[in-house]
Amino acid sequence: MKNIVYFDLETQRSIRDVGGDDFIRNLGISIGVSYSTQTGEYRIYSEKQVPLLIEELKQADLVIGYNILRFDYVVLQGYDDFFDYEQLPTLDLMEDLRKTLQFRLGLDAVASASLGLEKTSDGLQALKWFKEGKFMEIAEYCCYDVKITKMVHEFGVNAGQIFFRNRMGLLQAVPVNWQ
Repeated sequence: MKNIVYFDLETQRSIRDVGGDDFIRNLGISIGVSYSTQTGEYRIYSEKQVPLLIEELKQADLVIGYNILRFDYVVLQGYDDFFDYEQLPTLDLMEDLRKTLQFRLGLDAVASASLGLEKTSDGLQALKWFKEGKFMEIAEYCCYDVKITKMVHEFGVNAGQIFFRNRMGLLQAVPVNWQ
């Protein structure tokens, strides 16, 4: 059985806190979450467990996430200079959609239009929770984002398209080939 690992992470600091996009690797992980199709289990990783998360990603037949190439993987590199995510078989759903559309869509935009589901919170709230030491709230939010990412991917595989609403609020379809 092919082991697809869906993953997401939340950070300790904002882009603004670290001085901009050039310093993403300095954001620090508050919580990381993965879901493996091989085990059927979610795993929650603390900052101390980043090496275990990286190892799980390296063992996957395919890693799927939303904006992981430009964000999550770069954050992980802050913990392991030898983590070469370009060697991992990866499907970044946001990046794949951006190539077709020539602009970026957030996970919430495609999940709400395609599935009728919305994210439970956002990254700014996760930063507040981190400062308050509310790791369970972060883990729950991050797990839900992984679940939504998985559901969006599965919808795209089955339907051959993903939906979003344009600036006028009209439902638009974008073809995907996520087999």
